[in-house]
This record gives sequence, structure tokens and C-alpha cells, in this order.
Amino acid sequence: MIELDGVTHRYGDRTVLRDVTLTLTDRRVAVIGANGSGKSTLARTLNGLVVPSQGRVRVNGHDTRTDGAAVRREVGFVFTDPDAQIVMPTVGEDVASSLRRSGISRHDRDERVADVLTRFGLDGHADHPAHLLSGGQKQLLALASVLVTEPKVLVCDEPTTLLDLRNSRRVAQLLADLPQQVVLVTHHLDLVADYERVPVIDEGAVVHDGPAATAVPAYLRLMRA
Repeated sequence: MIELDGVTHRYGDRTVLRDVTLTLTDRRVAVIGANGSGKSTLARTLNGLVVPSQGRVRVNGHDTRTDGAAVRREVGFVFTDPDAQIVMPTVGEDVASSLRRSGISRHDRDERVADVLTRFGLDGHADHPAHLLSGGQKQLLALASVLVTEPKVLVCDEPTTLLDLRNSRRVAQLLADLPQQVVLVTHHLDLVADYERVPVIDEGAVVHDGPAATAVPAYLRLMRA
């Protein structure tokens, strides 16, 4: 469960989130809003990348302000640009690096890495230079490197923005099939059609909160206005 209680955040004099209160228990949550609405900042509060100026965020009872390490064990985060989180020379090394502090044996680590590479269609690329992958493969690697740690919540900040239609649909399907709670920030409204919970953010505030069937029309009306 994710709880935001009176969350306000400022960058200097600019307020980007305004008194956001949400309790998110749904398995599939999408956050939509215009550029600059505050939705990416909201996403970053969920794993402690951003600590709110006021209010608090708790994930499964852990406060991001006081228990950030525990929150980050619970919440995996995928960025828009996978190059921002690929840190090792090869595909296999990049996934394995996520487990360096896990305390599991090398044998178990190697098995887990092999399994996740197979799940994401990268099993033939373990020794391939990570930064020479295609854009779609890089995003799959970014997902694999996060999910190998088996987080309970996965937050994705516009993971399909840099992808073509085929790879966008592939990533969307992978997210749909995950057992974890997924929080997806996106501009691609077709990706959220089946999402149970879709908060709409405008000028830092939640202006609509409901299933996709009501949230997407509300967002479109807001954009027309």
C-alpha cells in the first residue's frame, strides 16, 4: 500500500505538488497529466528520490523521509531514458550489479540473472555491450535490472516515451503481466485503458481520481479547456 498524506513539494519558490493525499492499493495505477503538471515529481516521491517539503509518503508502512533504505528495497524505479540507469559494460553485468548487496550466493545470483534475462528476451545478449543495444532492448534491460531485485512495487516514469510503437506495446504488456503493484506515469493514454486507478494531475494537484474509463475523458476535457 502506498500512502501520500498532504504531500506538497517545492523547488525553490516553485510549488510542483500541492497537498496531494492518496491511498493506492490497486495493482495497476497510472498517473496522467500535462507536461510540468508534477506527475514525475509525484512518482519520485514514491521511492524517496524526492522527499516532500511538507506531508509524508509511506510505502507498506515505511516512511520515505525516515526509512529511505527500506522504501528503496520495496520500490523499484524505472526512468524515461534507460541510459540514465545502465551502469555496467555488459547486459549480464548490469543486471547482476543490482544484486551486489543482496547477500545471496553467487550461484543463486547467477540463476536469478539468467532467469530475468530469459523473461525479458535478453538471454542471448548477456555478454553484449549494454549501451549498444537498441532503444527497446535498453528499456527491457532497465526493467530487468530493477525487477531482478524482486521489489514489491514498480514505479515507471514514462518508460515508453523514447520507444517506437512495437516496443511501447511490448513494455506495456510486460508491465501488465507483472505480479507487482505497478505505478505508471505516462502520456500514452492507450496504455492505461485497463488500469484500475488513474489519478489526473494538474498544476501539482489531483483533479480527478478514478478508473481509466472516467479519468481519461476527464483529462481530455481538461486539455481542451
